[in-house]
Amino acid sequence: MNFKQLEAFVAFMTTGSTIEAAQRLQTSQPAVSRLLSQFEAAMGLPLFVRRKGRLYPSTEAESLLPDVQNMMLGAASLHRHVNQLRLGGLRRTLVRVQLPSTVAQTVMPEVAQSFLDDHPDVAVEILVGTYEASEAAVLGREADLALVRAPALNSGLEMVLRFSTEAVCVMPAGHPLQGLAAVTPADLQGMDLVLLGRQRSLRQQIDQTFRQGRLAPQIRAEVHSVDMACRLAARGVGVSIVNGLLAHLCMDTCLDTGLAARPFRPVIGYDMGMATLAGQPPHPLVPALARRIVEAMAQRAGAGLFSWDATLADPGDA
Repeated sequence: MNFKQLEAFVAFMTTGSTIEAAQRLQTSQPAVSRLLSQFEAAMGLPLFVRRKGRLYPSTEAESLLPDVQNMMLGAASLHRHVNQLRLGGLRRTLVRVQLPSTVAQTVMPEVAQSFLDDHPDVAVEILVGTYEASEAAVLGREADLALVRAPALNSGLEMVLRFSTEAVCVMPAGHPLQGLAAVTPADLQGMDLVLLGRQRSLRQQIDQTFRQGRLAPQIRAEVHSVDMACRLAARGVGVSIVNGLLAHLCMDTCLDTGLAARPFRPVIGYDMGMATLAGQPPHPLVPALARRIVEAMAQRAGAGLFSWDATLADPGDA
C-alpha cells in the first residue's frame, strides 16, 4: 500500500468513476484502475465489484473510506508541518494562494499586508499562474487556494466563493470609442486590436461574436495576460476586449498613459471563483483569505462591476 493507491481510492470513492478520478488526479484512467487493483490486493479484501466493464465499490470499500480519508488528512497535515518547519518555526501556519498575475500584482500586496498584520502566526506564499495552472496547483497540493474560471475544469475542486463579471473594451483615454455607451464588433471594424491568446476561452467567445456579425478582427498584437493587453491599449497599440474586473484592476497601472473602458456588446459573461481541494475541509484561514481577496478586488475595481456570492466563504475572519 502506498500514497498513490490511497489517493486513487479516495478519488474513485468520491467521484464514482475511474474516469473522473483520473481527471482529478491528472493521470490516465488505466493508471487509476491499476492503482485500485493494487490497493485491493494489498488489503486482501473484495473492495470493488466489476459489472459490464464498470467498477463499483463494495460494502467493504465504503467501510474503509473514512479511515483512508483520515490517513490522507494526516498526510496533508504532515506536508503542512514540513513546510512550517522550512519557514523556520513551529508557530507559523502556511497559507498558499495562486492567482493570475494581474490580481497578484495589483491586489495581493495590500491584502497580504493586512492579513499578516491580523495573523502574526501566519505565513503566506503567493504563486502566479494561469487558470489552468492554478487548478493543477490546488489538485497537486501546491496551493491551498486559487482563483480559477467557473465552473472548474476539474471535478476535484470546490468553490468557496464565486463571482462574475462581463467583458469590456479598453482603449486609450480620449479614444473615439470612449464616447459610446457600449462597443460592438461593428464599431471595431478597421481598428487595430490587441487580443488574448487563441487558447483562452474569452478569445474564443470574442472570435465567435465577430463571426456572427460576419466581421474579421484586425489583430495587431496577441498577448497572454489582461495586464499586458491593457498596457498596450493604453499606449495606443490597439483596443482590446478583456475581463472587465481585471481591466479595472489595471487602471492604476496605466495612469501615465490613461486607459478607458466601455461595456462590450453582445454581453460576454465571465464566471470565476476561489477554489480549494474538494473532499478536504480547508484550514479556516483559507476561505477567510479568499473573502479578503475578493473584497479587495471589489473595492479597487468598484463593487458595481461584478457580483459575488458572499455566503460561500466563511465570514468569521473577514
